[in-house]
Amino acid sequence: MASLQDIAVAAGINGLSALMFLMAFAMLRLQPVNDRVYFPKWYLKGIRANPVTAGKSVSKFVNLDPNMYLKFWKWMPAALNMPEPELIDHAGLDSAVYIRIYLLGSVYMFRISVLISHFHLTMLNLSCSLKIFVPITVLAFAVLVPVNWTNDTLENIQNLTYSSIDKLSISNVPAGSSRFWVHIGMAYIFSIWTWYALYEEYKIVAKMRLHFIAGEGRRPDQYTVLVRNVPPDPDESVTEHIEHFFCVNHPDHYLTHQVVYDANTLAALVDNIKNLNNRLTYYQNKYERNPAKRPTTKIGFLGICGSSVDAIEYYKDEIERCCKEEAAEREKVISDPNSIIPAAFVSFKSRWGAAVCAQTTQSSNPTIWLTEWAPEPRDVYWDNLAIPYVKLTVRRLLMAASLFFLVFFFMVPISIVQSMANIEGIEKVVPFLKPLIRKKSVKSVIQGFLPGIALKIFLVVLPTILMTMSKIEGLTSLSSLERKSAAKYHLFLLVNVFLGSIITGTAFQQLHKFVHQSATEIPKTVGVSIPMKATFFITYIMVDGWSGIAAEIVRLTPLVIFHLKNTFLVKTEKDREEAMDAGSLTFATSEPRIQLYFLLGLVYSAVTPILLPFIVVFFAFSYVVFRHQIINVYDQKYESGANFWPDVHRRIIIALIISQLLLMGLLSTKKATKSTPLLMLLPFLTMWFHLFCKGRFNSAFTEFPLQDAMVKDTLEKATEPNFNLKAYLEEAYIHPVFKAAELDRQMAINDEENNPLVATKRNSVMDSKHPSEEASPTIPVEPLE
Repeated sequence: MASLQDIAVAAGINGLSALMFLMAFAMLRLQPVNDRVYFPKWYLKGIRANPVTAGKSVSKFVNLDPNMYLKFWKWMPAALNMPEPELIDHAGLDSAVYIRIYLLGSVYMFRISVLISHFHLTMLNLSCSLKIFVPITVLAFAVLVPVNWTNDTLENIQNLTYSSIDKLSISNVPAGSSRFWVHIGMAYIFSIWTWYALYEEYKIVAKMRLHFIAGEGRRPDQYTVLVRNVPPDPDESVTEHIEHFFCVNHPDHYLTHQVVYDANTLAALVDNIKNLNNRLTYYQNKYERNPAKRPTTKIGFLGICGSSVDAIEYYKDEIERCCKEEAAEREKVISDPNSIIPAAFVSFKSRWGAAVCAQTTQSSNPTIWLTEWAPEPRDVYWDNLAIPYVKLTVRRLLMAASLFFLVFFFMVPISIVQSMANIEGIEKVVPFLKPLIRKKSVKSVIQGFLPGIALKIFLVVLPTILMTMSKIEGLTSLSSLERKSAAKYHLFLLVNVFLGSIITGTAFQQLHKFVHQSATEIPKTVGVSIPMKATFFITYIMVDGWSGIAAEIVRLTPLVIFHLKNTFLVKTEKDREEAMDAGSLTFATSEPRIQLYFLLGLVYSAVTPILLPFIVVFFAFSYVVFRHQIINVYDQKYESGANFWPDVHRRIIIALIISQLLLMGLLSTKKATKSTPLLMLLPFLTMWFHLFCKGRFNSAFTEFPLQDAMVKDTLEKATEPNFNLKAYLEEAYIHPVFKAAELDRQMAINDEENNPLVATKRNSVMDSKHPSEEASPTIPVEPLE
C-alpha cells in the first residue's frame, strides 16, 4: 500500500520526466531542421516558408542564437496569448471547443492589463477557468480533509495496514459518525456547482456553434444532403430515379446530385501505386548517392525473403503493371451500372431547401429515401459509402456483441496487472527479488510508478481496435467514426480501468458477482473499495496525465518519420511538404481520457480529496500543451462545428451520477443509514438536469434553424446574385479517385416554369410491366423520346 512518501517519489519521477520532455521540446523546436515538425500548420497555411530565427544559425540545421535559448519558455505564454475568436478563425470551432473541455466553464475571464503583466494575467485567466475542480479542490481541502484527518479510526483497528493517505480519506471516519453529514453536504455542493458549470458551458458552446454556422462562408455541406437506401426501379437507373424523385418532391429547390460509386478497389490500387512510387523514389535516391552500386530488393514477404532483384527496375515494372490494373478498374467503375450503389449526395439551390430535406421524412415508407445532412467533403469516409444500407443493422449488432466481449475479456490482463504491479504480487512471481524490492527506495519506485505505467502500456493498442470496429459498423464520416470510437473507449475505461481496477479478483469473478448480486448491492461492493485504490489512480494520473501529456508535445514519432522521409524520399519542395505529418486532435482517444479524469475527480472529491490536486495539474498542463499544438501543429481533417459537445456533456453527467451512487454505497457500509437516504435524491436531480439541458440546447447540435437558413440565403442572393452555385457544387462530392475523371452527371432541371412536366424514362402506370411504388396517376409524367 503506497504511502505519502511513495506518492512523493512517483511525483518526483513523473515531474522530472515531464520536465525532461519539455526541455527536449524547447531545444528541438528551435532547430531550423525541425521547423516543419513543430510548426507545420503555418507551412500548410502558406504563412511560413522558412524557419524563423532571431540570430545566426549553422547552415540550415543548428540554431546558435543564445538569446533564443534563454527564452525557451516563451512558448507557454505564446500558446495562451491568442484570443478565442482568433483561435476559431485559425484552427476551427472543433479545436477551440475541444480545449474548453480542459477549462470547463471559462466564462468569467477579465482583463486588468493596466495592473498586471500579460503573462500573469493569462495564468490568472487559467486559474479562473478551471471552474469545476479548482473550487471543489479548495473546498474539499478546507472542509473534508480536516474532518477526515482528525479521527483515529484506523489507528484503533488492530492488525490493519494503512498509509498516511488513508488517514486523509473517508476511511478514517468511524462508522455511524455524525461527521458523515459533512460529506453529504459537500456532495450536494459539489453536484450543484458541477450542474451550474455544465449549464453555463453548454449555453456558451451552443451560442458559439450557432454563431459559427451563421458567420461561416459558403460550404458544400450547407446545400447538400446524403440520401441512403434509394429503392430500385425497373424502368430507370439509380441516377435517373434520384433525379426524378427530387424533381417531383422538391421542384423549387432541387439543383443537382452525385451518385455514389463503389470505388474501394480502385482506391486501394491508387494507394498501392503511391506506395510503390515512394519506394521507387527511395531506391533512385540511393542509387544517385552511390552510382557504383545498383540497389537490390527481395521480392518475397515484406522484402525480407525471396530472390534478390534490381530494385529500380522491379518497382518500375510493378508500377506499370498496377497502372494498367488501375486504368481497367477505373473504366469498369465508370461504365458498369452495378458499380453505382443506391445512395447519392443531393444538392439544393438554397440552404433552406437542404434543411427541409435533411430534417423531414421523404416517403410514407420510413425505410427508403433516408436523408441526413451530408458531411463536409473532407469529412466523408468514402470506404463505407459502398456498404449496402440493409447490412448496417447486422454489422452494428455484431460489433455491439464484440464490444461486450472485448470489454469483459480485457479484464483478464487488467486483473493480472493489478495483482502483479505491487510488492506482494512481484514477490510471488519472483521470490528471489524479495531482498531487493523490500529496500525503501526500490519499494517507493515500484509502488508509486509501476502500476500506472503497466496499465498505460496495456491501453496502447486499444484505440486502433475500437476504431476498426467503428469502421465495420458502416459510419460515413470521419467525425462520426471518432465520436463512435470515443463512446466505445469511454465505456472501456469506465468498466476496465475504473471498475476493473477497483474490484479485486479475476474478470469472471467480477462478472459473476455483478450478475448474481442485487443491483442495490453493486454500489456497496464498488464503493467500499474506492478509498483503497486512491493511490493507484494517483500514480496513473501522474504517468498518463503528466509524463504522457509532456511526451505529446515532443512529437517523437513524427520527428523521426519526417527526418527519414527527408533523407530518403524528398527530392522537391512539394515532397518536403508531403513529408510533414501535422497530425490532428485524436478525439476518439483523448476525449474519453479526459472523461476518466472527470470521473476520478468527481468520485474522489468527497472520498479521498488528496487526489484532486493531481487532477487540477493534469487539466492545467493539458490546456497549455494542446493549445500550443492546435495553434502551431495540428491540421484538423474536418470541421463538425463542435457537434461532439452533447457527448461530452452526457459523459460528465454519467460520471457525476456514478460518483453519487458510489458515495451512497460507501456510506451504507459505514452505518450511516439515517443520512444515506438524503443522497438518493441527487441522481434523480442530475438526470432531470441532463434532460433539461438536452431540451434547452441539443437542437442547436442536431438541426439547422430554417429561419437562419433563410437569412443566409437572402443575404447571399443580395450580395452575389450571379453566383453559379451548380458549378460550385458539381464536383464537391465526387470520390477523390475520380476528381479528374469524366463521370455521368445528370443535368438538373433548373427552370421549372418552362418544364411543367418532369422528364422520366419510366413507362406509364398502365403500360409498365413493373409499376413503381413512387408512380401515381395524379402525377403527370411524360416518357422521354
